[in-house]
Amino acid sequence: MATLLQKSKVMKVAGLSLVVLLAACSSDQRYKRQVNGDESYLETPPLKTLNIPAGMILPLQNGEYNIPAAASTSAVGKELDIRPPLQALALLTGSRVENSAQSSKLLLENSPEYSKLWSEINSLLTKKNYQISQKDDATQTLTTDWITWTRADENTPYQARYRISVSQQGYQTALSVANEGLKHGGQDITNPAEIQRYTILMLNELATALNQQQEEASQNSAKDSGALPVQSGSDNTGLPRIIVRAPYDVVWNRLPYTLESVGMQVTDRTRSTGAITVTYKGLSASDWKALGVEAPSLSEGNYKLQVGDLDNRSSLQFISEKGKPLTQSENDQMVAVLEAVFSKSTGK
Repeated sequence: MATLLQKSKVMKVAGLSLVVLLAACSSDQRYKRQVNGDESYLETPPLKTLNIPAGMILPLQNGEYNIPAAASTSAVGKELDIRPPLQALALLTGSRVENSAQSSKLLLENSPEYSKLWSEINSLLTKKNYQISQKDDATQTLTTDWITWTRADENTPYQARYRISVSQQGYQTALSVANEGLKHGGQDITNPAEIQRYTILMLNELATALNQQQEEASQNSAKDSGALPVQSGSDNTGLPRIIVRAPYDVVWNRLPYTLESVGMQVTDRTRSTGAITVTYKGLSASDWKALGVEAPSLSEGNYKLQVGDLDNRSSLQFISEKGKPLTQSENDQMVAVLEAVFSKSTGK
């Protein structure tokens, strides 16, 4: 009986220890940014001058390979943050990013799509309950209040303030986010890596929300446009192309779904130039039958699709990897294929 009681106590103690261990692991998030491995290198003894026995003659010394003495203040061991730098996301159509230690910038094509960017930024900040301490609509610049960032890889949340602005830079519109202060546990943070991390974090928040708005607008545009008539045509040099009787914006928004529906995976697209790159792999016989058209004789591979703006119409011209446009026969086949999808994608 005593043996059973002793075993029971041991099991309870072990179970309690496991609960305490799991609780500690769940509350302490430092392991997510610390190296996990052998740290014996930290105990490596410093280099010493070679002791030469009396009477031994050594070759002439060459200082080319001497290791210079240098005092290092960099973090080592568990203090070293192994997390990769946060990357600014160029999610918006035709956008690119620029980063510095104190600021991050999203450069957008100067198009009507971004004509209301300043008001959209203000609306997004309000929706996210980010308080604004100062704002100047004339210069399209604002400064936020302290924003608390709760992250799974930090025990104590960081707090940051930002200066956000929208400006014209030549043919581009720039959305800039600059650091105006960073705190952690009540202490001011001056580490450039941390400042850049939380500056990019804010820029990505705005870019993600703007991208979501673009996608919703694209879906609404597609729903409202109905079936799109498609016909065969030719460019100024007589080369075949496809004519869609709909404005550029409508066709551009509906093309990703349309192309994927016929076995073309979009790998890149730039709205400002109308260029889309696709990889064509075709569909199964049953999928072509369900679409109501015959499979085109198009060779599988990579193509560039050039979209042109013809006011109330749009042009499409496929160009192979070798720089050759479709033949007249292939172009006519793609007219039938795209017309079938455009007539069925009104709800996409």
